[in-house]
Amino acid sequence: MEFPFFHYLSLWRTCGDIQIWTIFLLMLLLLKSGGVYSDSDYLIGLGSYDITGPAADVNMMGYANTQQIASGIHFRLRARAFIVADEDGKRVVFVNLDACMASQIVTIKVIERLKARYGDLYTEENVAISGIHTHAGPGGYLQYIVYIVTSLGFVRQSFDVLVDGIEKSIVQAHENLRPGSILVNKGELLDASINRSPSAYLNNPAAERKKYKYDVDKEMTLLKFVDDDFGPVGSFNWFATHGTSMSRTNSLISGDNKGAAARFMENWFEKESSERNYSVGLKNDRLPRRVSNIIPGLLDNHHELLEISANFQSLPSRSATKNSSVARRVRSARRQAGKPEFVSAFCQSNCGDVTPNVLGAFCIDTGLPCDFNHSTCGGKNELCYGQGPGYPDEFESTRIIGERQFRKAVELFNEAKDEIEGDVDYRHAYIDLSTLEVTIHKRGASKVVRTCPAAMGFAFAAGTTDGPGAFDFKQGDDKGNPFWKMVRDLLKTPSKEQIDCQHPKPILLDTGEMKKPYDWAPSILPIQILRIGQFVILCVPGEFSTMAGRRLRDMVKTVLSNDKDFKNMHVVIAGLTNTYSQYVTTYEEYQVQRYEGASTLYGPNTLSAYIQEFKKLAKALISGQPVEPGPQPPDLLDKQISFLPPVVVDGTPHGVDFGDVCSDVPQNSTFKCGDMVTASFWSACPRNDLMTEGTFALVEFHKGEDNWVPVYDDDDFCLRFKWSRPSKLSSRSKATIEWRIPNDVNPGVYRIRHFGAAKSLFGSIHHFTGSSSAFVVA
Repeated sequence: MEFPFFHYLSLWRTCGDIQIWTIFLLMLLLLKSGGVYSDSDYLIGLGSYDITGPAADVNMMGYANTQQIASGIHFRLRARAFIVADEDGKRVVFVNLDACMASQIVTIKVIERLKARYGDLYTEENVAISGIHTHAGPGGYLQYIVYIVTSLGFVRQSFDVLVDGIEKSIVQAHENLRPGSILVNKGELLDASINRSPSAYLNNPAAERKKYKYDVDKEMTLLKFVDDDFGPVGSFNWFATHGTSMSRTNSLISGDNKGAAARFMENWFEKESSERNYSVGLKNDRLPRRVSNIIPGLLDNHHELLEISANFQSLPSRSATKNSSVARRVRSARRQAGKPEFVSAFCQSNCGDVTPNVLGAFCIDTGLPCDFNHSTCGGKNELCYGQGPGYPDEFESTRIIGERQFRKAVELFNEAKDEIEGDVDYRHAYIDLSTLEVTIHKRGASKVVRTCPAAMGFAFAAGTTDGPGAFDFKQGDDKGNPFWKMVRDLLKTPSKEQIDCQHPKPILLDTGEMKKPYDWAPSILPIQILRIGQFVILCVPGEFSTMAGRRLRDMVKTVLSNDKDFKNMHVVIAGLTNTYSQYVTTYEEYQVQRYEGASTLYGPNTLSAYIQEFKKLAKALISGQPVEPGPQPPDLLDKQISFLPPVVVDGTPHGVDFGDVCSDVPQNSTFKCGDMVTASFWSACPRNDLMTEGTFALVEFHKGEDNWVPVYDDDDFCLRFKWSRPSKLSSRSKATIEWRIPNDVNPGVYRIRHFGAAKSLFGSIHHFTGSSSAFVVA
């Protein structure tokens, strides 16, 4: 009997050395790739998680308007992350938050969790967390007093949902790591931004201004992530425009224009991917709307549809589980098992003096343009407002500016060809900007200056044309006034040294020297450079003005270009990253003392300090040498104080249950595209359960018999969840759900559904759901 081994041996001999060399080469390839056969230089992974937070009672972060209290959801907020690792195992993490800004204490706690989970794989050195600067998200999650005054102190729910969501987005990205490639593309977007402080910009040297075509950066830079097996799995882009399309009076949680753009692009890719046609681009010049591919055989007989809808009147409320809304969430139902979810992020850049209110600033009493230098109307700043392209409808302005960014991103995404190649690396340091010595070189000479402890100028209180302040403050004020100086001195009288250091800023709040009950403003700040091949991200902890960002970016490019391994670099600024320290203007813009200059905390040499310290990081990146970590920022979590009252109890009128309809859709009603459908329910405070990765509101489609399919939820731009109570102390509340019917919705029978959670007097939480009567969309 012949053993198979000898048979195979004879085959090897007949094939000669070809077989041996083939196996040898395969083994080398497998060893080189760490067990995964791939031509890719990188492992890439993306993740996304809900960070919406409390949709009631909490002051919104951004405008510092005490009257802007959350009372519902425009669409949900998310943390979107990518991880890139090279062949040597070096990796970087970038997280984009639908939040006003990053927070030092949030960053500290996220890093602690990552270290507990992964050891030293992810640290403060290679993890960057950046905010898009929406002014319509819950506040109270920063650790310094000046940023949580209007939220009545620290809000634990806001903080927890951010830490949880960021961690889970990174965990998703880590678990999704697979061989893939990265493409980069960039192009101009001309109609989504203008300069809101042009008088300050004009104070920069004329020769410098002549180098640039516009007084804001119009370039969008996009990374396209392509999985070796699944194809495109995401994109991140950087473009400078403020998250202020939604106004200072809006009370619905919203990702503003950048959050909207991200939702539009993820919806677009989902639709295009389902049609196996993502590379074709936009069709019929229309926004991508959800067109369900799970609804076969749609009826178009209006009479028959009315008969069906008449059989489904509003239902009495019924109990639900904590996970009921998660299970019914549209994107949960449509996610494909085994395939990474497409993630698209629209990141912030040097947006300090950049507004999305592109029609300009006008006086609301006369309709005339505001004063050019002070942004006032008859001497008053309260009447000067910037107007978005959908003015006076802020939701429409948000949609338009979001759509413009989305369309440019799709164009760059589809046309991306330049592949990223090279090492992954990073440098990170902490710097104390309250006492930093800075060497200034000018006209062949040098001198040493320094930064100052943080302080806010009088023009800070004037606000901007995106959100004017109050009283008699105005932008461009380099004097102040005696009354407000007297009020200031009740809190803290600035020293002569501080006044001289901050000159010409008249100090309104000497926050850097205010330490009771704990620090009012940061002094130790992180700076960071992430490198992925020829792509570099400069992570800054504030809002750089256009020209300040250009100077920093140009310096880093110049330093890197001196090394042959750093040619043809793409350099972007990621603003509001890792912590927040307000604005950074140029020295010349600081002299004008508009809002941005008054909010440049560390004095006129702030930008020079950043340039000096980033230069050190860039040189270390070239040399491969480490940098001094610098002083650690404080962890003030245990010192936080909150005056936000808890939810005590929820109630309903006698004979009414939570989830019952209190204002139904009209009986036997028919609606068409563009109409608004509204239903209201007896509800409970949304703080009882944030419905994270779930929904408070749902539009369902009748698929047959008693089968209802979710088609829109409160993460869709067309659906709004509004919550209200008759008075602050009332235990009763209502949820109103508004659905603006999209243009390409399928005809059929629909209903509106609400999910909520009520708190009893003894503290237990009861989940409930209710539905409106059915209606026809023709």
